[in-house]
Amino acid sequence: MSKNSGENPKSRDNRKGGKSKYDGKPSKYLTNSTGKKKVADGVAGLPKKNRNNQGQPMPKFDDKIRLNKYLSNAGICSRREADTLIESGTVSVNGTVIIELGYKVNRTDTVKYDGASIKQDVKRYVLVNKPKDFGIRYTDDPAKKSVYNLIQKASRELLEPIGKMDRSACGLIIYTNDGDMEKKLMHPKFKVSQLFHVVLKTIMSEEDLEKLTKGLYVDDMMFSAQEASFINGKGHNEIGVKIFSNKSNKVKLMMGKMGYEIVKLDRVEFAGFDKKDLPRGQYRHLTEKEVSFLKMS
Repeated sequence: MSKNSGENPKSRDNRKGGKSKYDGKPSKYLTNSTGKKKVADGVAGLPKKNRNNQGQPMPKFDDKIRLNKYLSNAGICSRREADTLIESGTVSVNGTVIIELGYKVNRTDTVKYDGASIKQDVKRYVLVNKPKDFGIRYTDDPAKKSVYNLIQKASRELLEPIGKMDRSACGLIIYTNDGDMEKKLMHPKFKVSQLFHVVLKTIMSEEDLEKLTKGLYVDDMMFSAQEASFINGKGHNEIGVKIFSNKSNKVKLMMGKMGYEIVKLDRVEFAGFDKKDLPRGQYRHLTEKEVSFLKMS
């Protein structure tokens, strides 16, 4: 059984020096979860170009939020307009009029505007096992299948997908109305864990399997996998590939660079969650404990 794995120095575990309770579980898609250090030599492709991809500051999660954001999230007005309302003395918190810009409130506080109570939208987090040939965005075209058809009863609030996923791909994706969570998981500095079960049209060579963790250039950008191995009990056209990246198309681009055609691309783990007890086409709400894990990771 051939296998190869690498260590990503920018992964969450290596940055913080520890592992969450979601890490370290054995997976049938990878024959080895320990990993070896990447080899600097033998990298395929063209020289890497200098680039700056730092993105905006990582959002911070707090039990308290600014009053103007609270008003904006409730759909009362924009944040800038909320500042004007606050200064005019028409907003109160727990019976006290607030005119201080930057004032923070708890989500359990009673906030009123012009004497009327304001209810903050409930944050929803839904994990979906997307089937193949389903789009992740809403469409009113009945001829095109969408994940929204599967989760229409999950929430009254409008939910948006975190990240991208091709219609031809399948597997786990999270939908939420929490903009800060979406920004965090898709931030360039945050390397979200993703594990794919890849089925190729042809058999992959040992040499090409090794390239996945050594790294190769795709359009002048260096891509590499954290771990990669042939799946136990399957042919050498079925591979488990683990990446730490905010990009969902990284595996597809690496396979295409080496000339392999993907028959099936299934994301079996995403951001620490797996599809155990979640059949294809089904969804479940994340627990408070799971949401807290995402915020702290």
